[in-house]
Amino acid sequence: MVDYNNQHNFKCMSEQKEILEKKVQNLIEQVRPYLQQDGGDINFVNITDDMVVNVELTGACGSCPYSTMTLKNGVENTIRKAIPEIKSVEAINL
Repeated sequence: MVDYNNQHNFKCMSEQKEILEKKVQNLIEQVRPYLQQDGGDINFVNITDDMVVNVELTGACGSCPYSTMTLKNGVENTIRKAIPEIKSVEAINL
């Protein structure tokens, strides 16, 4: 027997995650120019089930001693202010 409610719930959750990912990607696009000014960049990787955004810092940001501060005070604050359900933003390469 097929549980159509479960299929519908999964589809809705999947659509919600896609919308959330697009919002996060748009916010990353907004902060990207600030990172690029200093020779760095940022790439969206994914959003985990527990609402953590994973990103990759590249260029100067990948080796800068202030990368964590930039990530938390700049990128994470921007994303969490716009999307409060996001718990944190983590760099997978730091």
